[in-house]
Amino acid sequence: MSEVQSVEIRPEEIMDKLVSLAKRRGFVFPSSEIYGGIASCWDYGPLGVELKRNIKDHWWKSMTQKRDDIEGVDAAILMHPKVWEASGHVEGFTDPLVDCKKCKLRFKADEMDKDRCPNCGGELTEPRQFNLMFKTFMGPVEDDSAVVYMRPETAQGIYVNFLNVQGPSRQKIPFGIAQIGKAFRNEISPGNFIFRSREFEQMEMQYFVKPEEDEKWLQYWRGERMQWYLDIGIREESLRWHQHTQEELPHYAKAAYDIMYDFPFGWKEIEGIHNRTDYDLVQHKKFSGKDLSYFSTEEKKRFIPYIIETSAGVDRTALVCLADAYHEEVVRDEKRVVLRLDPKIAPIKVAVFPLVKRDGMPEVALKIYHELKVHFKCFYDESAAVGRRYRRMDEAGTPYCLTIDSQTLEDETVTVRERDSMLQTREKIPDLVRVIEQKVRF
Repeated sequence: MSEVQSVEIRPEEIMDKLVSLAKRRGFVFPSSEIYGGIASCWDYGPLGVELKRNIKDHWWKSMTQKRDDIEGVDAAILMHPKVWEASGHVEGFTDPLVDCKKCKLRFKADEMDKDRCPNCGGELTEPRQFNLMFKTFMGPVEDDSAVVYMRPETAQGIYVNFLNVQGPSRQKIPFGIAQIGKAFRNEISPGNFIFRSREFEQMEMQYFVKPEEDEKWLQYWRGERMQWYLDIGIREESLRWHQHTQEELPHYAKAAYDIMYDFPFGWKEIEGIHNRTDYDLVQHKKFSGKDLSYFSTEEKKRFIPYIIETSAGVDRTALVCLADAYHEEVVRDEKRVVLRLDPKIAPIKVAVFPLVKRDGMPEVALKIYHELKVHFKCFYDESAAVGRRYRRMDEAGTPYCLTIDSQTLEDETVTVRERDSMLQTREKIPDLVRVIEQKVRF
């Protein structure tokens, strides 16, 4: 539309605008806000929880429902403490920490390029190692024998259940195990809204392969995972790969690639695709004394599988979707804020409006709303001018708005308005479920 002009937004402004919109429209807000909040913990509101659910549903369907070679699991958050000894987290999951002697703030030592506090200029302490796992106690006695950890990742719950899943599912290698769940890290310097927080949700899949086929499957999953982000509408130019150098490689990895997104605060990792070799299963075999090898009936031999890991953050993916979708436009001299979320993941799929609150229009609109809400997440609104209602739905990322007007009463058609183009068409009421489903289904 020639009447529409995009508004250029400086990168440093986008995050403030996103945080403001997220609270205003009910996506995300600070946890325990009435008590002043708690650092880097976030609550998801009505729209935020729907966005997260849609992201997880799309991931789960693409990983399990549409494939025959991946099974699901939901492991407990609290695990035997030896799990974290075997994985290396007890000994090695640390960051170097420094304290300011003057203002008492703490910082990651590897993020400091000088020996004075960036907050007040005070002198910093010598670095000391700080374990990022949250500790708690199981049972009534709080001593070393009762220590358990809040899991810092979901992957270990998959590894310890390798044979529990493989046996009943009768899967043959190569096959994968997928899991979505909460994880916890006592980050020294979390930040950038929901990008890095102390409580977060992961979508992880561990794919078990023959050792000699590890490179083939690593490249396969690189392709699959990049395509997934394109499928949920993320712009290709905002994504790129980072291959870990030998110095960057985690201790367990033979090769590692990160999918990076161009956030307003720079290029940052949103998913890792790693060749973890047989490290994890070997470690758990060693610490548990259980044989975690796989017997190949075709080759008549037993071996420890290699693991290709795909690990994505739900919260980071939600932030990617919000940042990538945020646009400001001027339409006929009026500013419009619009979230151009892919219809598959939009929290509300369709909004239903009577043009005016009279002449039987609200009754027809409510009937359509109740019929549609069986199939989609819908929203009904009859307050304010219809243009203002459109703008509210644009900010919420709702892809389609239906307006019931005087013509509806004559021919049983409604106006269907598309969010991004603002173009309007007429559709018959009996066709609405089919028409909208074609636009919003996974």
